[in-house]
Amino acid sequence: MVSKYLFSSESVTEGHPDKMCDQISDSILDEFLSCDINSRVAVESLTTTGTVFVAGEVTSNGSVDIQKVVRNTIREIGYNRADFGFDCNTCAVFTSIHEQSNDISLGVNASELKDQGAGDQGLVFGYATQETPELMPLPIIMAHKLCMKLSEVRKRKELDWVRPDGKSQVSVVYEDFIPKRIDTVVLSTQHSPEVEMDQLREEIINKVIRPTCSEWIDSQTRFIINPTGRFVLGGPSADTGLTGRKIIIDTYGGMGRHGGGAFSGKDPSKVDRSACYMARYIAKNIVAAELARKCEVQIAYAIGVAEPVSIMVDTFGTGRIEQEQIENKVKKNFDMRPSKIIETLSLKRPIYKKTAVYGHFGRTDPSFSWEKTDKAHLLK
Repeated sequence: MVSKYLFSSESVTEGHPDKMCDQISDSILDEFLSCDINSRVAVESLTTTGTVFVAGEVTSNGSVDIQKVVRNTIREIGYNRADFGFDCNTCAVFTSIHEQSNDISLGVNASELKDQGAGDQGLVFGYATQETPELMPLPIIMAHKLCMKLSEVRKRKELDWVRPDGKSQVSVVYEDFIPKRIDTVVLSTQHSPEVEMDQLREEIINKVIRPTCSEWIDSQTRFIINPTGRFVLGGPSADTGLTGRKIIIDTYGGMGRHGGGAFSGKDPSKVDRSACYMARYIAKNIVAAELARKCEVQIAYAIGVAEPVSIMVDTFGTGRIEQEQIENKVKKNFDMRPSKIIETLSLKRPIYKKTAVYGHFGRTDPSFSWEKTDKAHLLK
């Protein structure tokens, strides 16, 4: 009997208030790493009507003009006019930054780099599946591509009424765990007040959805465009944004588990981020080596301790060899101590702003080092 079900994932554009905060936090991180690659950074951002708050802990030999970084980031996103609901030139920016706790530093700043302990306790997951070329679940990949296309037509002025805030949701039909078609696309975009709803719907379908999803849509696919009607007021004027509130969008769209830790604003000594990248790297190489059709990897740490306290591999019954054998191959070929993760993936680089929107995984940019499959041959 065929197993048939729907699975849905969502994404948001860079103008969504939560994603604004992720980009602000990671832009600040990048600036500190540009000045001092050993910077320790944990920065949170909040935005609401006409205001941005930045708070957190930073220990660095570098000096960063945080106000300038915040305003430049918001300008690049597209909020540069008051009638868009937020203006990078006139918004208020408040900061409260202090140094990292000495108690944490004792465990993290090792005298020998190889003994660097984890910056906190916690567990992380990595996931990979054969269902797309990116080795990612199809629903989240398509949701990201729709939001990227929406941003593209705005920035190129192909649709000059589109404004920065927007979101997508894609529901995919699976049969026996294989994606077959897109059942429903939901897309909402902030827009200028003069555009008519009929024009908005037609142009979104023909210039955003069809070019992006043509391989997966058919005559039965439903398009739900701006279902509440007008969406003129958007961004922080409509909703308060906060760093770290889009962790499922950042990862696998709900397919595959999540350890609960957010990424943005955290330097790579925080295993919430770096170990999650390593877990994806391991899972992707397992699938690329054709040891399994899909794979999930869990790694857990204790604060101040370098070696993981546990490692688990789950192939959901799709493995070509026993899971214990795969785990042994993983332990032999991947060093999961925080310092070695940072070294293996070259994480002391200002690469994080670009990760803060449209997902940390499944990207083709070469700076996303955790997307390489260069160890697949070692696992075969």
